[in-house]
Amino acid sequence: MSIWLAVVYITAFLLAAVGLSFLIRWYLTRLVDRRIEGFQNDLISRQVDEVENMYRQMRGWRHDFRNHIQTMLILMENGENQRLKEYLEGLNADLTEVDQVLKTGNVMADAILNSKLSLARAKGIAVNAKAKVPDRMRISDVNLCAMLGNLLDNAIEACLRIEEPEKRFIRVYIGIMKQQLYISVTNSMGKRPEKTGGRFLSSKSGRDEMARFGFGLMRIDVIAEQNGGYVNRQNEEGVFATEVMLPL
Repeated sequence: MSIWLAVVYITAFLLAAVGLSFLIRWYLTRLVDRRIEGFQNDLISRQVDEVENMYRQMRGWRHDFRNHIQTMLILMENGENQRLKEYLEGLNADLTEVDQVLKTGNVMADAILNSKLSLARAKGIAVNAKAKVPDRMRISDVNLCAMLGNLLDNAIEACLRIEEPEKRFIRVYIGIMKQQLYISVTNSMGKRPEKTGGRFLSSKSGRDEMARFGFGLMRIDVIAEQNGGYVNRQNEEGVFATEVMLPL
């Protein structure tokens, strides 16, 4: 009788363990799904902002272009060639001054950097950027864009949390150093970031581990590790800096 009772207890325990295992797996799956959904929503929101900013720029350029053409036509019709020449020279100087497009040597890097930095400028963030990126590297174009995108998204978000607009800035430097791609992104910040176990916490605090550490920060670390790279983050009063080294 005691043997049968033991068998019943063991069976019940195994069933409970299996049930608990399925319950934990279901909970973790739901948790990951929610975090992925939130991350995707954030990503879509950023992309919408970037596209809207691009459209605003195009409308502005079209408006300015039309006005310039009308002015030059009037000057030409009136035979004011000297004034027309001066106008063209002034227009050329203005275009040279406002040409802030980065040309890194890598088409994919150009696309993501110009998109993000243009959005930062549109949000009133002072931008200083210099970048040279090889056309071919060990890291894939997808991973390179993911890393640069996350770095700049984090920098923009940190700047926008500062109440005084004049204190918002982002500095970007990318170049070759010791046969490696060196990426440096420095930005102003308000509240000092929290840190635990040597890792910086995301400002988007949440109940679960991924929310606390942030998909963006984790993604940067994972990409660097997968490509034999290195990530270093430092913060001082009002400034946060991230450095990444990636083998070529």
